Amino acid sequence: MSTTPYPLNVLFFEKEQNTGFPATKEIWYYDYRTNIRHSPKKSPLRYEHLGEFLECYHPEDITKRKETWNKGNEEGRWRKFNYSELIGRDQTNLDIFWIKDDNLIDLENLPEPEMLIDEIIENIESALTSFKTIKENI
Repeated sequence: MSTTPYPLNVLFFEKEQNTGFPATKEIWYYDYRTNIRHSPKKSPLRYEHLGEFLECYHPEDITKRKETWNKGNEEGRWRKFNYSELIGRDQTNLDIFWIKDDNLIDLENLPEPEMLIDEIIENIESALTSFKTIKENI
């Protein structure tokens, strides 16, 4: 469960200097929500948490931007998509995920059903024992 109050993407678009027409051919994404946990009281977002983004962004010279995501580093948070990649998706949705969320169940690698059932029974029995102990001490 994410404790980030409002998960979001920040997208940057560019326009032609003198014409005002869109110049964006690629959209760079920095995924700062998958497996990132902040809460207003215990772990608020601070400037220093954005260090990697600032290193990747290079506002002074966008030609220095290099993706941190690749087939060998699927946890890389900085990635670009070109127009054709994006238009091939749902055209109204620029909310893109590529990092595996640790909170999601990996349906491809579930334990055997009998093991899952045994674990559920063990958890229920443990909870029941705890409730009985609480009742005895009231």
